[in-house]
Amino acid sequence: MTTVIAFLVVFIPIVLLHELGHFITAKLSGVKVIEFGIGLPPRIWSFKRGETTYALNAIPLGGYNKMLGEEDPSDPRSLAAKPAWKRAIVLSAGAGMNAVLALVLFASFFMIPQTQVVGNVVVDQVAADSPAARAGIQPGDIVRKVNGATIENSGDLRYQYQLRLGANASTVVERNGQPVKVSVTPRWKPPAGQGFTGIRVRLDAPSVVPPNAKAIPGVPDGPVEVRRHASFFPAIKRGGVNMYESLVLMKNGIQSWFIGSSSPSSDALGPIGIARVTGDAASRSVADVVFLAALISLNLAIFNILPFPALDGGRLFFLAIEVARRGKRIPPQKEALVHLAGFAILLVLIVAISFNDIGRLLQGKSPYG
Repeated sequence: MTTVIAFLVVFIPIVLLHELGHFITAKLSGVKVIEFGIGLPPRIWSFKRGETTYALNAIPLGGYNKMLGEEDPSDPRSLAAKPAWKRAIVLSAGAGMNAVLALVLFASFFMIPQTQVVGNVVVDQVAADSPAARAGIQPGDIVRKVNGATIENSGDLRYQYQLRLGANASTVVERNGQPVKVSVTPRWKPPAGQGFTGIRVRLDAPSVVPPNAKAIPGVPDGPVEVRRHASFFPAIKRGGVNMYESLVLMKNGIQSWFIGSSSPSSDALGPIGIARVTGDAASRSVADVVFLAALISLNLAIFNILPFPALDGGRLFFLAIEVARRGKRIPPQKEALVHLAGFAILLVLIVAISFNDIGRLLQGKSPYG
């Protein structure tokens, strides 16, 4: 039950803001919105105000705006009758709202006080002929910086190398008290047990103990715990950086499908998988839920803007064709058929991914692949 509640608390506001983006810009553009719905039918409750019916539906997996004449420009208040620039704003506003929400949530994540375990990240082993070995990294080196980011635990190290898969990652290690700069190229398909660069690390006591640090119970003279959060403007900056880095990780994830280091069947999550991940986050901390919500909102923005039929990006693609043809439109009936076919394909994909989610659940596997 906790998983279901956490999923609804996270997912419904994200969908609501997406649909509000379309709704508000449609109203401002003079487009008649026949129905504004949260969730998918069957309908639970509704009311009508002015010309619009507002509906709450039973299946919490989406939302919609039913606008007059989305492909038919015969009515002056239809979406299709509006100038191309107004239609572009209405169609892209949902993804835009999700992108803004993602930035707000990423920034909020950094403003929430969180406990971190920090120390010296010391290289224990270097695999032969690995990227780290070729770069000259040696056992006993302390990893200080990667890509300009300070490294305080193994999570920092893994994250920074994951951002630079297949590219040079500037790395600063401390050796015999002196900084040594090397260039490491993390691999897409590492041998089992070696990781991106071929090093194994341990976390020792920090050389300089951070202010307000606390010893970890049962771990004397080792890494320490610190409680941190960012103030407003630094959090906004860090949120923007994290949003960009999340896009890089998305790109790397898709690229890995073609390289063969992962597959869509292991990475893609449907509603059930997302609900399980949300429940896991809720069991850990509010900060984890906020961060996950930011990722979901950003993913929804990117997914919806893809030029695939039935998605906002697919409609924008047809709009771009119209502009390129100097106002000559694809016949509405043909465009509607293309979007219908795209919608059918999306439904099949959702069902297939959901079956994969159910299979993981029944086999007791992690939702993370």
